[in-house]
Amino acid sequence: MKRLHVHVSVEDLDRSTEFYATLFGAQPTVVKDDYAKWQLDDPKVNFAISARGGRTGVDHLGIQVDEGAELVELSGRLKAAGETTFDQEAATCCYARSDKSWVSDPSGLRWETFHTFGEATTYGEDDVPAMTTAAAACCGAESKAEPASACC
Repeated sequence: MKRLHVHVSVEDLDRSTEFYATLFGAQPTVVKDDYAKWQLDDPKVNFAISARGGRTGVDHLGIQVDEGAELVELSGRLKAAGETTFDQEAATCCYARSDKSWVSDPSGLRWETFHTFGEATTYGEDDVPAMTTAAAACCGAESKAEPASACC
């Protein structure tokens, strides 16, 4: 099974947590001082917010998989699309341990594909080097891609 992942940087975590809890009709499944995550089944999404001093707005999108084999397949699709990818094994990010593959789409939007296999006690600081259009992990350097001027 695959689940869409959306990570949004926010200015006020408490206020944003209240907003999204009301919107989703559910409390977050993970709450930390600088991070909250909802693992929703309706809609099927892993929605995360963080207040870590970065630019506000959509930080990155992703696809979470349940099995390592699914990640290998999905990572292969990214590589076949012709974009530069960056793979991480046993990365610590967002209070979780995951294997990941990162890519930027042709417009610079960062995508993370990942398989989570454990929890972590820290947010993590895994650095992802710049790729073809300035992609970085949620725990790495800030993306150089400009935010959208309007919402979708």
